[in-house]
Amino acid sequence: MNQGPMSCRNCKQRQYSRYPGGSRGLRGQNRAGFTVLELLVTFGIITTLVSLILPAVNSAREAARQLQCKNQLKQLGLALHSYHDSYRCLPAGWQWELTNHSAFGWAVPLLPYLEQRAVYEQVDRNQVLSHVSNTAARETIIVNFLCPSDIVDPTFMLYQEHALSVSQTPIIKLPTASYVGVFGTLEADDSIPAPPGDGTFLESVPVSFRQLQRGLTQTIIVGERTMSMVPSTWLGVDSLGEDAACRLVGSALTKPNCKVCDECEFSSRHPGGVNFLWADGHVSLLSDSLDTNTYQQLSRRMAQ
Repeated sequence: MNQGPMSCRNCKQRQYSRYPGGSRGLRGQNRAGFTVLELLVTFGIITTLVSLILPAVNSAREAARQLQCKNQLKQLGLALHSYHDSYRCLPAGWQWELTNHSAFGWAVPLLPYLEQRAVYEQVDRNQVLSHVSNTAARETIIVNFLCPSDIVDPTFMLYQEHALSVSQTPIIKLPTASYVGVFGTLEADDSIPAPPGDGTFLESVPVSFRQLQRGLTQTIIVGERTMSMVPSTWLGVDSLGEDAACRLVGSALTKPNCKVCDECEFSSRHPGGVNFLWADGHVSLLSDSLDTNTYQQLSRRMAQ
């Protein structure tokens, strides 16, 4: 029976129905996925985005670390002012115990003003640092004394001056600190006893705010030092230790972060400078390019 044109059309429709979507189903069979070129372009875009974003992320992280460092120095400033209100002077840079074999640092008397009274009571300043009565203090790490930007070990070994190698038995293990007092423009460790410093934290001599002739807003009193220079401590030192006094105080001999400076100077891992606490309690970053004469004037208690 002849079904005519209608029958032919039905036949074609049945043929097309074998493929989902009719004739368009043939086009739907195109390959899936990416070509090598497309993958390379995508990878290039991702790499570019990462290269743009990563520095910004690192910069934001460093800004947060630098802010934390400044806040820690401000807390030291508040403690120093509270101490000065109580005693009409600042702590000495370091004080010797009775036998003059160990010196305790300026930060020890501040501990009660930093909510660290329990640690303060563990420090026996009538005995040498190596005495068993000071064991707990030697093992105490105070996080707020550590700059978050620095690569800091919580403790370090103090070796004898002119030790021939690190294989030599260390004198003592001490807790690390990133902040040291300003001794002035002389090196504190030139001799024992130390030379008379022209800064704020001196050997056995307390300094008062009224002695800062340039004014509290124009005198730096505490600054940073990286672990890579001379590891510093808040607790104290043994008189036989290498660079002993410089573990507690620092000197403004050249410029902040000087590449060829003495190990007892101020330094940091912050880009562009070093954070300092000023006598009035504010904190700022002093630039690596600061004029040396200006830098030294700021570190002295006497106006020159």
